[in-house]
Amino acid sequence: MSENRPKRGDALTRAGRFVTLVELDAAAHGDSLYEGSHGEDRERIWRYLWEGPFETRAEFDAVLREKASATDRRYLAILDNATGAAVGHAAYMREEPAHRVIEVGDILYTTRLQRTAGGTEAMYLMARHVFEEMRYRRYEWKCNALNEPSRAAALRLGFVFEGIFRQHMIIKGRNRDTAWFSMLDSEWPSHKAAFERWLAPENFDRDGRQRRRLADLRTC
Repeated sequence: MSENRPKRGDALTRAGRFVTLVELDAAAHGDSLYEGSHGEDRERIWRYLWEGPFETRAEFDAVLREKASATDRRYLAILDNATGAAVGHAAYMREEPAHRVIEVGDILYTTRLQRTAGGTEAMYLMARHVFEEMRYRRYEWKCNALNEPSRAAALRLGFVFEGIFRQHMIIKGRNRDTAWFSMLDSEWPSHKAAFERWLAPENFDRDGRQRRRLADLRTC
């Protein structure tokens, strides 16, 4: 059922109105991602991620190169359509083709992407690819149970909370209980309709503020 998904060697590009997803390229995207994630008032975004912030640019670049060349996960850079700059990245990971299950993870949103329509659109584009092109049955989201913004984001996007895996990991020398969420292929059609109604130009005023919330559109 996953015969339509791009082969590992094929480039994956998905364009939306606000952002475009492309394969992560450390050389092409490193400057923008580093600038957007380091410095005063920016390094807090690393609090619940597996690594970072980095003491040197060289350390950051080394990790970014590892991510771009990883074979057990597929990293996508999130480009702002207005500027062409990389404003975040996310990965398809823990893929199980036999069960048609995949996870979205290692989501890095710089402050230029957080709380924007582009941030929502990026997750819509990734979910659409999972369900409509890869033909997968289950899409997973996991995060530190203490990460309230990530848990709220998962619910806002339409993922269903499934529970807490206690003492699941040790990250940065600290215990991590992990909150699990999922979205199923049977749920995708209604979620897709809500995403597209929310992303439509008429849902935003001339200042770019939403007229209706995504959660409200999902219950229409």
